[in-house]
Amino acid sequence: MGFTDLLVDSGLAVLNSWLETRSYIVGYTASQADVATFKALKSSPDSTKYPHAARWYKHIASYESEFATLEGDASKPYTAYGPEVAEVTLNPAKAPAAEEDDDDVDLFGSDDEEDDAEAARVREERLAAYREKKAAKPKVAAKSVVTLDVKPWDDETDMEALEAAVRAIEQDGLVWGQSKRVPVGFGINKLQINLVIEDEKVSMTDLQEQIEGFEDYVQSTDIAAMQKL
Repeated sequence: MGFTDLLVDSGLAVLNSWLETRSYIVGYTASQADVATFKALKSSPDSTKYPHAARWYKHIASYESEFATLEGDASKPYTAYGPEVAEVTLNPAKAPAAEEDDDDVDLFGSDDEEDDAEAARVREERLAAYREKKAAKPKVAAKSVVTLDVKPWDDETDMEALEAAVRAIEQDGLVWGQSKRVPVGFGINKLQINLVIEDEKVSMTDLQEQIEGFEDYVQSTDIAAMQKL
């Protein structure tokens, strides 16, 4: 028979019974079936009389900004969904107690607890999906542009050999750039060279120590400038 008028008790009772064992109108994810049924209700059902419908309504409301993206046929009316045969009590609040042991009845449970648990589950599902999407996204390596001063011992230092030794250093995440000679006085020129490094792969401290290891040419090194790309 499908759902009938959801603005009257009989229609709400059918919906409430349908959702007693379901999280969604059809299937296992929110769809256009939920959207059509949600819009037909106009407002949340009475949680006292229709606890399952109220719990579902609150959950689907969290998707409201995503309604247009949910799967399913948006042209189908809400009456296209629901049970083929109505087997519900029209007023659950006044229905006789089911034939079950008293020990199985939770006298202290609440609709709010059920709603909170459902909201927490949905939140965790979305967080998990977000983390998975973020983890799959390729990370951009952090890089820095460095201007390095390499000072020779004196004016007799072979600057071409010094620069060749420096550029001979090869390392993953290190790219040498342009260079120039800069006068420092008394006929002495320092080598000023640019380089790009990947921060996680190249330590400037280690690189400077390696350059200063060319003791025949290099007196010291200094970072003249450094900025993030």
